[in-house]
Formats: sequence, structure tokens, C-alpha cells
Amino acid sequence: MENALVVGINTRSVACSLKKLGFNVYSADYFGTIDLQECTHNYLSILSQKPHHSCGHFTLNYKSGSIDDLAAQWVDDADFIICLAGSSPLNFPQKKILGNKDIGDVENKYKLYRKLKNHFQLPRTYCVADIEEADEISGNYPEKEFILKPISGSGGYGIKELKMLDEKSDLIFDFSEFILQERLNGQNISSSVLSTGSKSHTVLTSQQIIGDTDLGQKEPYGYCGNITPFIDDNNAAGIAEEIINHLSLVGSNGVDFILQDDDLFLIEVNPRIQGTIECAEASLGLNMVEAHLEASRGTLIDVPPPNRFAVKMIVHARKRSQVGRMNFEGVYDIPAENVIIEEGEPVATVVSSSEVLEDAIYSAQQMVSKVYSLLKVHP
Repeated sequence: MENALVVGINTRSVACSLKKLGFNVYSADYFGTIDLQECTHNYLSILSQKPHHSCGHFTLNYKSGSIDDLAAQWVDDADFIICLAGSSPLNFPQKKILGNKDIGDVENKYKLYRKLKNHFQLPRTYCVADIEEADEISGNYPEKEFILKPISGSGGYGIKELKMLDEKSDLIFDFSEFILQERLNGQNISSSVLSTGSKSHTVLTSQQIIGDTDLGQKEPYGYCGNITPFIDDNNAAGIAEEIINHLSLVGSNGVDFILQDDDLFLIEVNPRIQGTIECAEASLGLNMVEAHLEASRGTLIDVPPPNRFAVKMIVHARKRSQVGRMNFEGVYDIPAENVIIEEGEPVATVVSSSEVLEDAIYSAQQMVSKVYSLLKVHP
């Protein structure tokens, strides 16, 4: 039996799919949820979930490279390694990585913009030194709005509205870590693409749930889940394949767009298995990690068209809360009983599927309500 090592901020979905394929699964991640433990032979996590103790704030506790350091002890025993968001494949033996090995020019949003701007439609994007330069650029386009976005990272966290900043922001804002980007209004969609490096196939396009305050999300651009499939009338699938081929990426990759009116703008490329994995597996009826492994080894498996709708919603704490026992069907990323979750931090994930879209959405909303019913406000 092969040993698989999966590394990233949240490894639960990939670890559980690997276990279904018969692998011995080792995991290093941030959260260390109850259901991750059930899917792994061994695991380590940054967060130690103790009853009646706070889980703290992710942005304060997480340090780049810390999860990769945890995983180091299993590298020699691993037959292959899958890196997810929050992990760098450059920190591991390249021959063991199944997926993209060098992703610096993709994860760096300004380098990605420079690489693709002459080939695809992207929002206006700039590197700026300070707020005066940002204001000068935005002043040239009075009809547009601009955001300051972290130059690396994922999940839509840390994005700031330029109009909300002022000269005092220079004292607390490191502009070298951000890009200035035109703010677009439209539908957030994402295409999941399998690729061998020379040929690719979009298996699914989803609608992203972004900044949903009903799910307790405090970040206005924060990722909260997906709805699959998205009816693609603007050739997002085809354009996503062109982008992945242009970048010569392998395995499962995500391409994020904003559909504004009839214009499709590329926003980001995620060079790894995406957060849509649960919805993709439910809609397509296949194991997306198996598809990733095969594509990384040079084979695109046959993928059926979606035959069900699927909805994923990430529930965040609306107030500082103590968690009850979450043991019902459809809930994932389950925290330990009686831990304390801080306001705005993720609590759990719910996933629902149905042949009828409205039923899938309603079922997910009912599960969200059940999660909130198991939270007790904690002073």
C-alpha cells in the first residue's frame, strides 16, 4: 500500500478521497478537524483544538512555511506528496510531488498578470509604492473602482477597498505585498481543469459564494463555497483550458473569472486541487483526487458530464462561540466538541447535492442553520 502525504491549510477533503482510493494517508495541515483524523494514518496540525479553549485567529496563528515544516518528518516515507493551498512544492523533493512543482509565477498575482495580459482579458493591475501612487492611478480612471489585493495567497482574504484607505495607511500598510487592481462587478465563477501539461480538459465550472454575511463571513471578498455546475454560456471552460495550456500546468487546477455583463475576466489561477473538490465529486460522481493523480502522471481520465447539482457552504462564527457536538450527515471540517471559535473564523463546512438545484440550496441552508443552532455565544 502506497503512502500519500497531503500538505496544506485544510487537507480533509483530499485526505478522505485518498483514503477511499486505498492509500495510507499522512497529513500536515492547520485545522486538524475531527473528520480529518478519521481519514488519516497519522496527522499533525498547527491548531490544537482543546475543549473550552479558543482556536484563535487564523491570520495571527498561521505562518508561511509552518505547515511544510510539520510535514518534513514524513517526507522520506511518502511515495508521493500533494501540496494544497498554504504549502509550497519547492519545500519538498521534486520527484515526489504529484502536481505542479514550480508555481511562483502563478501564485504571484503580478507576475501572472504580466505573463497573461497580452493573451487574455484581465482587470487593470499595477504595482504601487504608496497610497499617493495608488490614488494617482485610480484618478486616471474616475469611472472605475480599485482594490488592493495581496500579491500572493488565496481565499479572497486581506483585500482592501482603495477608497477606504488614506495617507495614514502608509504607517500600517506594506504596499510591496499588494497589487492595485481594477474592481469588477459580476458573477464569480471558477473552472476546474485537468491537464497533462500538453493537453487539458475542463471538467466543471462553478459559481463561487463570496463574502456571504449570512455565512458569517467578515471578509467582503472571502471565499464561502460553491454551487455546481454553473451554466457556462461564455466559454469559460474553453478559455480556462487555453490558460492552463499556456502556463503548462499539470494535474487539477482552478481558473477564477468574473463574468461582468458578457465579458469574462481572468482573476486568478490556482495551480492545485481546489476548494470545489466536494462539489465536483458530488456533481460528477468521481474521485477528483484520482483524476488529479492520473493527470499529473500524463493521463486524462474520462469525465462524465455533471448529473447532479451540489452546494458547498463554509459556516463562520457570527459571534465568539462554543461548539456543540456536530455529528449529523452533510457536515464536514468538524471542530472538536466544546472548543471556542472566534468571531469570523470558520466553524464547519456543509455540502448538499440533488438533481434539483433549489433542493440542493435549501438542504445546504437547513444544515447551515443546524450548525448555528449548535453554537453557544461565549463571552
